[in-house]
Amino acid sequence: MTTLRPAARTDAPALAAALMRNRAHMRPWDPYRPESFYTAEGQAERLADPDVRRWLCVDGDLVVGQFTLTGIVLGPLCSASLGYWIDAGYTGRGLATDCVEQICRTAREELGLHRVEASTMLHNHASQRVLAKAGFEEYGLAPRYLHIDGEWRDHRLFQRILHDGPPDGVPGRAPAPGRPR
Repeated sequence: MTTLRPAARTDAPALAAALMRNRAHMRPWDPYRPESFYTAEGQAERLADPDVRRWLCVDGDLVVGQFTLTGIVLGPLCSASLGYWIDAGYTGRGLATDCVEQICRTAREELGLHRVEASTMLHNHASQRVLAKAGFEEYGLAPRYLHIDGEWRDHRLFQRILHDGPPDGVPGRAPAPGRPR
């Protein structure tokens, strides 16, 4: 049975092993990564970044996916960017959709975010289906958005509006549960 849980620095070896195991699977979708990215030390550095929220999808002790919120901005924007991947042996089971929905709940309830955005390469139909099933709407096209697989690639842009209330601290809105006033 798979579960989604916050990543910890101690997950670095298992995460590095998962990334190595899925290197060829993710090559068409990922930017260039130096060899150090695929090591426990490289992943420990990434897991220590306080500006990124990370969750792991695990099957027992096996890491089978990762979900991140980056570029978290509060105040009047209250937004973040979502990134994710699922192990090649676990695709097509609805895991990504379930995990994206859980991340969106956390983004709203714990972080107080208003929206989450995501992008996919034009031909990544599987990821576009995940986002659509999780309530994301396409809102644009970003030409030459990311350098992937040797070229600048166009991406479809998606967003999910999590609520329409004002940001924390604005009159008329109570803080998100677990967030200080």
